[in-house]
Amino acid sequence: MATSKLRRAARVILVGAPGVGKGTQAERLMKRFPQISAVSSGDLLRTSVRNKSPLGIEAESTMRAGNLVPDDMILKLILNELKAKRWVPLKTSVSDALPAEPSDEPDASFILDGFPRTAAQASRLDAVIPVNLVVSLITPVNIILSRIASRWVHAPSGRVYNTDFNAPKVEGKDDATGEPLTKRPDDDEDTWKQRLRKFDETSQPLLDHYHKKGVLWTVEGNSSDEITPRLYREFERRFA
Repeated sequence: MATSKLRRAARVILVGAPGVGKGTQAERLMKRFPQISAVSSGDLLRTSVRNKSPLGIEAESTMRAGNLVPDDMILKLILNELKAKRWVPLKTSVSDALPAEPSDEPDASFILDGFPRTAAQASRLDAVIPVNLVVSLITPVNIILSRIASRWVHAPSGRVYNTDFNAPKVEGKDDATGEPLTKRPDDDEDTWKQRLRKFDETSQPLLDHYHKKGVLWTVEGNSSDEITPRLYREFERRFA
């Protein structure tokens, strides 16, 4: 695959319903534009807990008590990661009155995954570090449900197959081990319809927030392969 160089930093969030292919698009963007890194709030949280950092100990205690990790704690994890990479000034704090002045160097580009999920979280993120592109990925619900119906997994390895576009070499068998493929317990239509309805309820205020900020861009397609070229062109127009 040909790669392209960015001329300025891209600070990006991908928003899309479950099953729309956010992970696929993020991977493709990072291959096309190698200066972009992934910053995953979930990965940062797990690493922090595993390493028993002060924030990790606090987060683990919160989760053991059956509570959600507060937004400010997630923001601190994200901010610590950006400071460690020197992408924002080291003195930056989540309690600062003004947002950080992030580096505009192309190597300071990132796709933020897992946060924010709500408009309130987006407002908190704005106060710490501004993003400059929010991509709304849209695929029709009937296409998403069709993908899920065709999805099979090799549970021990996590390998995912789809009988429509990424079928195993032997039907019902994992390519590497020959072991049987299974369906995920929650890969049924009713469960997915409920998840998609929930996403619609929470995502619209988030998208409205970024529309008002002037950083929202929407792309629609029936497949990842249809969406990817448009995504590349938009990144090149804005950042390359």
